Amino acid sequence: MAAVSVLPDTPENRLLTDNVHPADWTNPEPSGRYNLVVIGAGAAGLICATGAASLGGKVALIERHLMGGDCLNVGCVPSKGLLRAAKAVYDARSAAEFGVRGGESISFDFSAAMERMRRLRTEISNHDSAKRFRDELGVDVFIGEGRFTGPNIVEVAGKQLLFKKAAICSGARAVAPPIPGLAEAGYLTNETVFSLTELPPRLAVIGAGPIGCELAQAFTRFGSKITLIEQGSHILGREDRDAAEILHQTFIREGIDLQLDARILGVEQHGTEKIVRFEQHGSISVVTVDQILVGAGRAPNIKGLGLESAEVKFDNSGVTVNDRLQTSNRDIYAAGDICSPFKFTHTADAMARILLANALFKGRQKVSELTIPWCTYTDPEIAHVGLYEQDAEAKGVKVTTLTVPLAEVDRALLDGETSGFARVHLKTGTDRILGATIVARHAGEILNEFSLAVTSGLGLGAIARTIHPYPTQAEVIKKLADLYNRTRLTPLVKRALAGWLKWQRG
Repeated sequence: MAAVSVLPDTPENRLLTDNVHPADWTNPEPSGRYNLVVIGAGAAGLICATGAASLGGKVALIERHLMGGDCLNVGCVPSKGLLRAAKAVYDARSAAEFGVRGGESISFDFSAAMERMRRLRTEISNHDSAKRFRDELGVDVFIGEGRFTGPNIVEVAGKQLLFKKAAICSGARAVAPPIPGLAEAGYLTNETVFSLTELPPRLAVIGAGPIGCELAQAFTRFGSKITLIEQGSHILGREDRDAAEILHQTFIREGIDLQLDARILGVEQHGTEKIVRFEQHGSISVVTVDQILVGAGRAPNIKGLGLESAEVKFDNSGVTVNDRLQTSNRDIYAAGDICSPFKFTHTADAMARILLANALFKGRQKVSELTIPWCTYTDPEIAHVGLYEQDAEAKGVKVTTLTVPLAEVDRALLDGETSGFARVHLKTGTDRILGATIVARHAGEILNEFSLAVTSGLGLGAIARTIHPYPTQAEVIKKLADLYNRTRLTPLVKRALAGWLKWQRG
């Protein structure tokens, strides 16, 4: 088995590797037919293996690289560890209004922040370790390349695994746009940026989607000079425009050089410097940086899986599945980034649970019935669930939109975190919640009440009847519900109520 190392070579990363790709691992000898063979030990694959094994199934789990997948190793876990450090630096430097002295004079140790991230990632990796899945869960864990050699056979490291059902959970990888000279000059992605040991003084970030925006803000707060280059006319192009605009203005205040409507023409390497040339509104501009970070999309990991041998259909967007996650081979299913446009860990988790029900127990659960929230972990965060206004209108549904600025929430005022709002889209004439967007420092935490309401079919009226602790920033949702109730107080209703109260006075 080929050795795998995680850079930089530190005690934390050696422990991480020992958990998620142990060098001394011995693959088990397969015996008989498995209830479920899972290819890929990322978020979806781990849930599939855990669920099937805990229900008494005979399970094989195959991982060619690092157990825990992107989320643990190069995604959610390290990025949020880094974002927390960036927030701490920002708070310390901007705390004068709270009576804290020091401001810009405080020092920051990038290597210490990275060491903390690596240490916590290693601690979390215990839960995803190969040994835990083998010893505690009874899963046959195979380290190596898994490849279908027939409709019901997977081969890994020279061993053949027969299966009743299989789950393709091989995930996706970072990709770079075809920019002349980019590969030669070298670049970072979310898969390599967490290996940095020194803070780049100047960093160009290509792509203003969630990954690009999160890391651009973090490195700005660490002290890097950031140029954020986006081909579109807005950052976070799929989000509510008002929400994205708040973040846009935040980035400008924090010193990020935003270059929108920019088409990159090429990259050149001059010594240790990288020169990025881009065209913008007919003019050519140049920026000189020390590193380039690409956050411009992901591609499914379909290469080398032998999908043709398994009679599984696929295309450039990934494995083709129906609403029940079944592929063109009725015994093979897929979940997670390999087949979903929503490339989130929590989506992969939810899809894996559907896969288990449908593949092992003849369930008929549907992906289309999922309510999928998401959050971009900038500061402030932008969280969303359900439909946007334009989506509902495109479906022919009339929408009533209500918005409450965070500045109207006492706790947000007291915290000094008034940049943002809560917005809900209702089906006109009802309290049915079609979608909601929250912009706040803790938007991802606040959104859950809306997600529950949409999933459970609860209207805004139910939220209005729910007591919310005061003072909390989540009270903004209660204020939205109260605003909805006030819209029901039409002039006719108000006159009727006034008449009733007058009659009561005798």
